[in-house]
Amino acid sequence: METTNGSLNRKLRMALTGGGQGSFIGRVHATAAVLDNRAALVAGALSSNAEKSKASAPAYDIPEERAYGSYREMVESEMALPEGERIDFVSVATPNHTHFEIAKCALEAGLNVICDKPMTFDFAQAQELVDVVEKSGAVFAVSHNYTGYPLVRQAREMALSGELGEIQAIRSNYIQGWLRTKLEDSDQKQAAWRTDPKKSGAAGAFGDIGTHAYNLGRYMTGLLPEEVSCHLKSMVEGRTLDDYGHAVIRMENGGLMTVTASQISHGRENDLFIEIDGTKKALQWRQENPNEMIVRENGQPHKIYTRDPNADFMTPIAGSSCRLPAGHPEAFFEAFANVYRFAYDAMVLRAEGKDFEKRDTIYPNIYDGAEGMYFIQQCVASSAENAAWLPMKYEKARR
Repeated sequence: METTNGSLNRKLRMALTGGGQGSFIGRVHATAAVLDNRAALVAGALSSNAEKSKASAPAYDIPEERAYGSYREMVESEMALPEGERIDFVSVATPNHTHFEIAKCALEAGLNVICDKPMTFDFAQAQELVDVVEKSGAVFAVSHNYTGYPLVRQAREMALSGELGEIQAIRSNYIQGWLRTKLEDSDQKQAAWRTDPKKSGAAGAFGDIGTHAYNLGRYMTGLLPEEVSCHLKSMVEGRTLDDYGHAVIRMENGGLMTVTASQISHGRENDLFIEIDGTKKALQWRQENPNEMIVRENGQPHKIYTRDPNADFMTPIAGSSCRLPAGHPEAFFEAFANVYRFAYDAMVLRAEGKDFEKRDTIYPNIYDGAEGMYFIQQCVASSAENAAWLPMKYEKARR
């Protein structure tokens, strides 16, 4: 299953918001977006500081006349250009509290959006953004980039096809250690906004990385949540938002899902790992070793699935998510690029005036983003009520 730019016969034109000096994720977005040579970064509003925004542009080869001082200036100026020159989509790679206003501005101008997670500052904004997307008819993707790994997509299809049997237990964890000390007091940029409730939102670690762990469990199994009980805690004295947390989720089918997120575990880097127990088989995948997946069945030797686009066991979607032959490791940038790559297919169809899938997409969409915000809201509320069981059904969640 190869993806192309179809009859559009040109590269999609990208604008980046965020990514200025000192940014991590902005550079990742810029790299992933052009990895398959299907898009070109042509414009940007790279910082909330106009001077810094324009000064950052040369690092991305953004021409001076399309280096804007604000996202509003960028959208207005780009939409004033001839249709054959203006941008096709905006990538939002800014702190959480700005996602909604930037995405809404772009969508209302008719532009497609790829937005970092968590999608908005709170669930109320997420619900409004769903309405804006549905009204606009635009493509909207959320960069839950771990869904782009080929073996994650392989696991998803194994689970959805019934190969694992009934899914009864999911253990999804994201463990880091970089906030073991109160790094935000040193004005370290990444720590400062992530630990500030005015910029990060109601949750700290659970909003930053717990959402990834939850999304991965939902994405790989398709199981819908029923209720959640959560306990969040700040282990570092004086820190306002959680840096450790644990949630138990009762699934609609009677199974259980646990989500653990930590940013205070010594020596842990980006250890996102998941185990899924089905009645027929179980599997395990780890982001720090993403090109292998272990599948277990009682009485049988353990199987190690490797990322191999030419192997018969790989599903078409998983195979088409690979770029290199087996044995040549693919990792973070390539997985991130897969979110862009499959969203581009929808953007091309839209540009050609054709219908495209909006709900059952291989990439995380607006509904996944909104569900993630509901997850954060309910986890924070549950923790505030001494881990009380609270509803977790989001009415527009996809299976």
